[in-house]
Amino acid sequence: MSSRNLPDDKKLIDLQRFQLLVDAITDYAIYMLDVDGRVVSWNAGAQKFKGYAADEIIGQHFSQFHTPEDQAAGLPGRSLQIAETEGRYETEGWRVRKDGSYFWASVIIDAIREDDRLLGFAKITRDITDRKKAEEALRVSEQQFRLLVQGVTDYAIYMLDKEGYVSNWNAGAQRIKGYRQEEVIGTHFSRFYTEEDQLDGVPSRALSTARNEGRFEQEGWRVRKDGSQFRAHVVIDPICDAFGEFVGYAKVTRDITEKHEAAIALKKTEQALQHAQKMETIGKLTGGIAHDFNNLLQIISGNLQLLSAEIAGNPHAERRVSNALAGVKRGAKLASYLLSFGRRQALDPKVVNIGRFVIDMEDMLQRSLGETIEVDTILADDLWNTFVDVAQVENALLNLAVNARDAMDSVGKLTIEISNAVLDENYARTHAEVSAGEYVMLAVSDVGSGMSPEVVAQAFEPFFSTKAEGKGTGLGLSMVYGFVKQSGGHVNIYSELGYGTTVKLYLPRSTEQEGRLATQAEEKIVGGTETILVAEDDEQVRTTAIDILTTLGYKVLHAGDAESALAIIDAGVRVDLLFTDVVMPGPLRSPELARRARERLPELAVLFTSGYTQNAIVHGGRLDEGVELLGKPYSREALALKVRSVIANCKR
Repeated sequence: MSSRNLPDDKKLIDLQRFQLLVDAITDYAIYMLDVDGRVVSWNAGAQKFKGYAADEIIGQHFSQFHTPEDQAAGLPGRSLQIAETEGRYETEGWRVRKDGSYFWASVIIDAIREDDRLLGFAKITRDITDRKKAEEALRVSEQQFRLLVQGVTDYAIYMLDKEGYVSNWNAGAQRIKGYRQEEVIGTHFSRFYTEEDQLDGVPSRALSTARNEGRFEQEGWRVRKDGSQFRAHVVIDPICDAFGEFVGYAKVTRDITEKHEAAIALKKTEQALQHAQKMETIGKLTGGIAHDFNNLLQIISGNLQLLSAEIAGNPHAERRVSNALAGVKRGAKLASYLLSFGRRQALDPKVVNIGRFVIDMEDMLQRSLGETIEVDTILADDLWNTFVDVAQVENALLNLAVNARDAMDSVGKLTIEISNAVLDENYARTHAEVSAGEYVMLAVSDVGSGMSPEVVAQAFEPFFSTKAEGKGTGLGLSMVYGFVKQSGGHVNIYSELGYGTTVKLYLPRSTEQEGRLATQAEEKIVGGTETILVAEDDEQVRTTAIDILTTLGYKVLHAGDAESALAIIDAGVRVDLLFTDVVMPGPLRSPELARRARERLPELAVLFTSGYTQNAIVHGGRLDEGVELLGKPYSREALALKVRSVIANCKR
């Protein structure tokens, strides 16, 4: 070999090496086509992908690698034409193996030229079926996710660009916020915030928090298209693309208005229940105090009345005794308020039409309030009856009217409104101790100074008062509260500072007919000669009762407890009336004493007395049937009349 052939030899060697390299590649099908598209070379990768050996395919037209559809469409010819004219043809598509199976191929065809003369084509094919399947799976997954997001109606799910403009919108967003997709895309998301939040910069802070901290989550009020507001739970997350570049935000909003309102209602109910429990505890305490207080008043009152008979003709002494007895009455009224608040007052309910009753009270109310207070009474048509203690209704109305007068500084308008009312289950769920049902509502309204929420919360508590010292006991509203609750009703206060107060009493409806209210005629005090057994554990109260009954002409026996009283009866002594305290120590209770005594003496009259009835003879706020009660402190006149009445009723 001469030296002149060395360069050509090197080229040949390089070409052989390149061919060996191409033939060894198995991840790509690399082969040559002549100008007509027939295969002129074939590497290992081509055999691997397409399944043909070199001797099977060389000389065959490359179109057989195309699907029948592509062949019919002329795709093989067009691909060579494009490669020839443009220098390269590049595409992806389905190709066919020898066994007829398909694979997804990435195809590149380059035109091969020498001195501008087309020699043929170099074709490189790669099997990218796995990648195509992954891309298709991703596409299907993304489509399904989009359909899922679009189909969600309980959540508003949408995208924001970097500046906060809406870029897509799902069905939930349309349902919750009221905007159609074409109305909202391209607008700034701050439009969904309240005007106050917009002015306060809440939208921009939300995006800043999401961008810098990775998430923004909060509850707040949002605005619908129609201007109405709803309580929303909002989450904003930043979104980055596959390269980690920040591209915008994903925003999820849920309407939690019902949940929010339910939480508020639950909190109110819990607060109301706690308040009711507090009032019940105070009621038990005040009831116990009232019992002891009434016993003390009975001792004082009884002895003053006995003393008044001994000082007859001494005007100075009579005046002092009279003043002292007036003080006893005030104390008794105070104790009565305590018992009413504690729901321990023995009620004497009657079926009554409150409307007619209040009309009858108008003159008395006007006299009590003065000419500078205008009283306006509004009665609804066809008022229902209610079953209440009329005396307690009168006290309650007077208390509310006087409170209203004081709140208006004795000048203004007092409105009394009476109507039928139905409290439904929704109302009952949010108000502790309220039963759904039909009621008669008695409302007393003034145009006075009103009360703050803090004052309203304490208004029913005993001894709480906003009046100047010495101007009130702080028991008026407590009495009203206790009476209404004991009657099975409900009471509520609505007040606003500077605008006045309305107190509403809801008294249970009665379907029975109204009876005639008895008028109290003045009766003459009469004594007797019967034998009365006094059972009283407090020695001073017992002594006072004995002395009063003795002055009335009765023969009096006495016992310090129920067992001692029963022993006297068992001894065979004739007794016409048992006068017993309701609450006494010992295993034998007063109601049981009365039952056993009547077993022994069927014609025995029984009169109970107490400053605090508990549940011994009073149930549901009413005296048990057939029970006669004289509350402490009682006067000589009241005791005399009650004794004659009970004895007379027993003889009938």
